Amino acid sequence: MNTSTLDTPSLMTEVFGTSQGTIYQNDAERCWYVDFAGKNARFDYRNLLKLRKAVYNVDIESLLLDNTKKPNLEIIFICACDHCYVLTLLQIIALKELLEGTFVMLELNNIINDRLHRICV
Repeated sequence: MNTSTLDTPSLMTEVFGTSQGTIYQNDAERCWYVDFAGKNARFDYRNLLKLRKAVYNVDIESLLLDNTKKPNLEIIFICACDHCYVLTLLQIIALKELLEGTFVMLELNNIINDRLHRICV
């Protein structure tokens, strides 16, 4: 994990990144920063889970197979959160990849810490 700073002076730890965006963890503020689609948004863990659920609930397959001429835009709105995303289908796929990678890295970190703790004890 690389350390990097965003627009805030506090130290951020990069959890996962792609060419489309990056998610950083800030232990001092106990939050995550999602740098995606030209927006740097701050989320607590509960809202990050809500964002993941909202993105996973978008039926990408039906949007791809839709033959109507309506725009391929989706609004990702999270209740009790100040952030809203208006994303194209490709951006939704990219955000889903970013969130999947982030939660895999968080789970991997938990597994490693658990194994190290078992070895030390």
